[in-house]
Amino acid sequence: MADGSGNFPFTSAVETATASVWNKVRAHVTPLEWRLQAPLIAEINRLKRERNAVILAHNYMTPEIFHGVGDFVGDSLGLAREAARSKAAVIVQAGVHFMAETSKVLCPDKRVLIPDLRAGCSLAASITAADVRLIKQRYPGLPVVTYVNTTAAVKAETDICCTSANAVQVVEEVARQYGVDRVILLPDEFLARNVARQTDIGIIAWQGRCEVHERFTAADIAEIREAWPNAEILAHPECPTEVLEAADFAGSTAAMSDYVIQRKPRQVVLITECSMADNVACDAPDTEFVRPCNLCPHMKRISLENIHEALLHDRYEVTIDPAIADRARAAVQRMIDLPPPAIPARYDLVKARHHVDVELI
Repeated sequence: MADGSGNFPFTSAVETATASVWNKVRAHVTPLEWRLQAPLIAEINRLKRERNAVILAHNYMTPEIFHGVGDFVGDSLGLAREAARSKAAVIVQAGVHFMAETSKVLCPDKRVLIPDLRAGCSLAASITAADVRLIKQRYPGLPVVTYVNTTAAVKAETDICCTSANAVQVVEEVARQYGVDRVILLPDEFLARNVARQTDIGIIAWQGRCEVHERFTAADIAEIREAWPNAEILAHPECPTEVLEAADFAGSTAAMSDYVIQRKPRQVVLITECSMADNVACDAPDTEFVRPCNLCPHMKRISLENIHEALLHDRYEVTIDPAIADRARAAVQRMIDLPPPAIPARYDLVKARHHVDVELI
């Protein structure tokens, strides 16, 4: 039970229940922080069992959330698949609002909670359903591929969704199905530019950007190489193309994680959101992580405290108009139904150095 201050005490029972988590995160969480976090972790895990709930934790969550209370962890594609398979009655989305909407779209009979309604996304905010309708009028007959970093209303206007892990695969497959040589890919401009360098399919792109990844520059990479000449540099495809050109490897969050765990580099830099490095580092103790990264202010709105409040008070439920949800579900399901790649998608850096223009709307 909570003590008089509203906090849960750090007891021997809590210490035992959370020992495995502590062993994993102890290099990234101080002992003082842990005495505050561990009781909440234990209580959240108790509430999950009581409520038949699961927590979907994105790679950009902080380590105490990702490793402490996440039942399913990973990138947005992986979480979408787990949401579709989940038998739980309640889903708590430890991520941002478009992810919670995707879970609700795939699980209309489940209660989906987002711990903080302010956990938004610059990409999702960059385009509306009305924008997509106008784009379709301008390019009749061309299929629309939408990044999962979009609202349900935008997904409802599109043909199929994608993530950074499968964007090239989706673009090529939908072009084959429609018998076309051009595809509309929305809304991330840099993802579209980087996909265009991996395929012969023409790409029509929107000017949306991730406020975390767009801040990285080729000059940043040059400075990192000068300061840490032995570090391997891994970049996310939401970064500008010149960043990918300067990196040693480019791929989705899942591909970056696999690269580190399988190759075990001595030193590595992940050019993406900061917490990604902390979470991978917990599973790669022999690798030194250099962290010139950027924080996502929206992801950081999710905390153990508001996850606990969400479970305790049924806060905040995500609802979607059924007519919109049905159409969005079709676009997401088409993506899920594609055979998953044998390995998480990576972006060929030799191809990336060949200039391929997109048509920017």
